[in-house]
Amino acid sequence: MEKFDVIIIGAGAAGLFCAANVGQKGLKVLVLDNGKKAGRKILMSGGGRCNFTNLYIDPTAYISTNPHFCKSALARFTQWDFIALVQKHNIPYHEKILGQLFCDNSAQDIVDLLLIECKVAGVSLRFQSEITEIKKIDNKFLVYVNEKVISSNALIVASGGLSMPKLGATPFGYRIAEQFGHNIQPTRAALVPFTLHKTLLDVLQTLSGIAISVKVSSQNAMTFQENLLFTHRGLSGPAILQISSYWQPGEHISINLFPNINLIDYLTHEQTIHPNLLLKNLLAKYLPKRFIETLQILKKIPDKSLKQLNKSQINTIAEGLHNWQIQPNSTEGYRTAEVTLGGVDTSSISSKTMESEKVIGLYFIGEVVDVTGWLGGYNFQWAWSSAWACAQHLIKS
Repeated sequence: MEKFDVIIIGAGAAGLFCAANVGQKGLKVLVLDNGKKAGRKILMSGGGRCNFTNLYIDPTAYISTNPHFCKSALARFTQWDFIALVQKHNIPYHEKILGQLFCDNSAQDIVDLLLIECKVAGVSLRFQSEITEIKKIDNKFLVYVNEKVISSNALIVASGGLSMPKLGATPFGYRIAEQFGHNIQPTRAALVPFTLHKTLLDVLQTLSGIAISVKVSSQNAMTFQENLLFTHRGLSGPAILQISSYWQPGEHISINLFPNINLIDYLTHEQTIHPNLLLKNLLAKYLPKRFIETLQILKKIPDKSLKQLNKSQINTIAEGLHNWQIQPNSTEGYRTAEVTLGGVDTSSISSKTMESEKVIGLYFIGEVVDVTGWLGGYNFQWAWSSAWACAQHLIKS
């Protein structure tokens, strides 16, 4: 029987980073993964350039049944700590928008960083590992994998969530948690595009590929101002992905098509200066012509000149464009979701060490935990921070 100090399930961001930190302190570490290579989701992230953290990491950007849970780990291993590691490896990077940091070259740079750190630490990596059973006998975990039994003093679950099943995502981590007495908060796709009901989709799908800057709000008053992208299935883009994490089935979302303009004041002012100007031509200065035509089909914009509009009509037009109400049909689901909302209940996990409060030596880190960040590097930072917190406890124990 092979023996290790630590077995980590999952060769993703959290698993690899934890392995490197633990191994570099002299512990014998084995990482098991069901895929063919490390960091599959990392390689797909950020359009292939990996949005590895954010300059403005804050606990309020995370969703959890316990919103305080993420605070300790994020405070002890910050974005600046990971940025320092990126700089140590001479990886060129840039800020895109809103503090989002991307690799200049490709996401492979981040995977290589993690693999180099693991190699220095003497970490063993094994892929295409099919785990059939896990037991804890006395103080040892026994992992049955590929018809072998491997033992360890500690077991770390870093197997991720359910998003992007084509990359190997499974509910395996949740099953381990339940096996050892942990509850699972309900899971659903997050940071995911919306699909639309057929009537509205038939009108909007002709806009596929068009992006506009908007402010989107959910019924719980959460608001994001970024781009919205029309697709052949519905709505996507950063603003939509962000609000999807707060949306509940059956709810409406509100889209402000002119987030930086007070339309009542603007239309009233233009009416005095250019009374003969057609409303659609005025608004086409700010929105694509094809979209203006679609808004006319949806009866959001009348085919009139400015002088033909009375005060009541201006108010109605402004309200319709500042507060366009849409009820999504659903989301595209885990197939295209960036992350999974919900996961292993934090009420039975130490926020300082990530260790189970039910089973000594059992840890949960990264996306498998009920902590979900905003789009823009927040989920990677949770992976780094939770992994680091776990590693520090293992090193000291």
